[in-house]
Amino acid sequence: MTKIINGKEISAQIKEEVKVRALAHRERGIVPTLAVILVGADPASAVYVRNKKKACEVCEIRSESYELPEETTEEALLELIDVLNGRADVDGILVQLPLPKHIDEDRVTQAILPEKDVDGFHPQNVGRLSMGLDGFVSCTPAGIIELLKRSEIEIAGKECVVVGRSNIVGKPMSMLLLRENGTVTVCHSRTKDLKTVTKRADILVAAIGKPKFFDASYVKEGAVVIDVGIHRMEDGHLCGDVDYEDVAPHTSAITPVPGGVGPMTIAMLMHNCVKSAEVYRK
Repeated sequence: MTKIINGKEISAQIKEEVKVRALAHRERGIVPTLAVILVGADPASAVYVRNKKKACEVCEIRSESYELPEETTEEALLELIDVLNGRADVDGILVQLPLPKHIDEDRVTQAILPEKDVDGFHPQNVGRLSMGLDGFVSCTPAGIIELLKRSEIEIAGKECVVVGRSNIVGKPMSMLLLRENGTVTVCHSRTKDLKTVTKRADILVAAIGKPKFFDASYVKEGAVVIDVGIHRMEDGHLCGDVDYEDVAPHTSAITPVPGGVGPMTIAMLMHNCVKSAEVYRK
């Protein structure tokens, strides 16, 4: 029987754990604080920012919001980041992506101090992950590991296939699975005979950004399938990179869309913010 991995339930557990830690810090006079910067009026980004503010309230994390107009210059954004870097009472800095085209995302990402980089995008944190050292990990891959562990799904020794090689999901996902002693293959747009590779997977992570791309023919019987994609169809319904109805009956466990990976991303952001307060506040 297929196990439906409930991301809403597991993310709520993590938020409750974060809240307990945050309240303990407040008793010592330390209020974990996240600064969120939004440039422009992208509707999806605005929704993400609102959801992050709500999560902060639930987790007893103070949030500061900086909503800047579309025409904000790169220099002005970097100046704001520099101010927040220098504030001892700000533990995490998050710049909502994507940014307007006139702003260099890499330059902005690298301007955030690694110890306040709760998104886990700074090259120093990425390097620490690749070396197996402690640091901030990109929230979506970190959330997927929590989904697997808290669902009692063994990673060690399993054949793991990650489809997608983005810096935000695919690459850190592969490194985290390696850290958990999985045997990892990363596939991408140039992979030959993708179906043959994915059908070897005990754990398949789909992160290519194509709605319902993976049907049952891509999946090994009894595999665990993690669907990172999220797309709004013409009828208004949401779907992932996986054709859920076709694939689910052939899996031992699968994440739904919505309600699977999505809620975990914000939960791990809250975790990273409190971790920053724990590790770096003097």
